[in-house]
Amino acid sequence: MADRSVLSSLLLLRRQIGYQNRLFRRTPIAAFFTLVFPLIFLVLFGALFDGIDVAPGLEVDAAQFYAPGLAVFAAVSATYTNIGIGVAIYRDEGVLKRIRGTPLPRWVYMGGVVGSGVSIAAAGVLIMLGVGFLLYGIEMDLGNVLPAAVTFVVGVASFALLGLALAAVAPSGQSAPALANATLLPVAFVSNVFISVRNDPPVWLDLLGDIFPLKAFADSFFAAFDPFEEGSAYKPWLLLRIGLWGLAGALVAAGKFRWEPSTGTGGGSQRSRRRGRR
Repeated sequence: MADRSVLSSLLLLRRQIGYQNRLFRRTPIAAFFTLVFPLIFLVLFGALFDGIDVAPGLEVDAAQFYAPGLAVFAAVSATYTNIGIGVAIYRDEGVLKRIRGTPLPRWVYMGGVVGSGVSIAAAGVLIMLGVGFLLYGIEMDLGNVLPAAVTFVVGVASFALLGLALAAVAPSGQSAPALANATLLPVAFVSNVFISVRNDPPVWLDLLGDIFPLKAFADSFFAAFDPFEEGSAYKPWLLLRIGLWGLAGALVAAGKFRWEPSTGTGGGSQRSRRRGRR
C-alpha cells in the first residue's frame, strides 16, 4: 500500500509538471524572454566580439565565453524569474487559494511548479549550448560533462528556492516582475554573464559580484568550458556558496510564503470586492 501511495504521488507530480509546462508554452512572452532572449544575445555577442579576456593574458572566443554564461542566465530566468513572478501572480488571482482547497497535496502543486522550472531551465541550457557547439564551435572536454551537470543541478535547485522566496516577499503579483528584474539584471552585469569582469576589475565591483550567487553559478559552470582550466572543473566552494543562497531562499519561503491573495491587490481580491458590491 505504501509503494502504491508513493507511485500515485509521483504520477500526480509528473502530471502537474506537464500541466505547468503547457501553461508555459501557452505564454509566448515568457517563452521568449526565457529561451529566445538569451539566444539573441549569443548571436549578437558572437558577431560583435572576437575574443574575451578570462584572465590576464588569456583570451577565448566570444562564443566560448558567452554560451555557458547565457545558458546560466536562461536557467536562472526559468527558475528564479518565472517561478517568482508566476507564483506571485497566481496567488493574487486566487489560484493558490483554490488549489489549497482541493484534494491535490500542496507539495505536489509546488513540486510541479519547481519541476517545470527545472525542465525549462534544462531546455534553455541545451538550446544555448547546442547552438554554441553547432554554429560557433565551442569546445568542452567529455570529462567535464559531469561537473557541468552537477553545477546545473545545484544552481537551478537553489534559484528555484530563491524564486519561491521572491514570490513570498513580493507585495503583489504586479510588483513581482519589477522585483525580479531589479534583482537579476544588474547582478548579471557583474557576474560574468553579459561582460567579463575577471581581468583586474575594481575591488568593489569584484566584491559586489561575489556576494550574489549568480556569479558563482556562472563561474562554476564556465569552468567546464574553460580551455585554460588546469585543475578540476568541480568548484566546491562556489557550489557551497550557491547552495547557501538556496538554503536562505528556502528559509525565507518557509517563513513568509502565503496562499491567500494580498489584501487590496490582485485579481482575486478585486473580484471579491466586485462581488461584495453586488
